Amino acid sequence: MNAAYLTFKHAAGLDYETYLATDPARAEHWRKIDAQVGLTDEQRTLLAGFTREMKVLAISGIWCGDCVQQGPLVQKIAEAAGGRIDLRWLDRDEHKDLAEQVMINRGLRVPVLIFMAEDCEPVSIVGDRTLTRYRALAAKQLGPSCPLPGAPVPQDELEGTLQDWLDEFERVHLLLRLSARLREMHGD
Repeated sequence: MNAAYLTFKHAAGLDYETYLATDPARAEHWRKIDAQVGLTDEQRTLLAGFTREMKVLAISGIWCGDCVQQGPLVQKIAEAAGGRIDLRWLDRDEHKDLAEQVMINRGLRVPVLIFMAEDCEPVSIVGDRTLTRYRALAAKQLGPSCPLPGAPVPQDELEGTLQDWLDEFERVHLLLRLSARLREMHGD
C-alpha cells in the first residue's frame, strides 16, 4: 500500500451518515450503541489537544456485530477531535482489493482501521477487535465468534472498548507529532 493508493481509497470512502444510509435497517443497531456511550470530559480534552491531522480508513461491514459495537465509538472519537481526524468508511466487500491487503490471520476481518498521516502515508493498521472486546468474548466462551448486531453490550465493555480505540488514536497522533518528517514539514 502506498500513499497514492490510500489517497484514492480515502477519497472513495464515505462519511459516517452516508455509510449508515447504505443500509437503514441495520443502521439502527449502530445508532443504539451510539446513544449508549459517550466520551468523558477527559477524553474530549485529550482529543481537542490533537495538533496533527490524520486520515483514517475504516474497513467495515454494516452487517457485522463487531462493527456495530465498535464503529460508533470510533466515530465519536473522530468527531471530538475538532477536524483533526478525517475518518472515512469503506465496505469490506465493495473494497475487497484493500481488505485483502490488510487481512488479519489470513482472514478478511472487520473492522480494520488504517491510520495515515495527512498525506496518506500509512502509519498503523489495527483491527478487528480491541483487547477489551477480545477479553469479553473469551470470558463468555460461547455463541458465535461475531456477535449478532443488536445484541446487548455491557456498558463497561463499551467504555473499555472506547478507551482502547482512543488509546490507539492517541498513539498514532503522538507518532505523527513526533515524526521527524512531519516536524520538518510543519516547522515544529
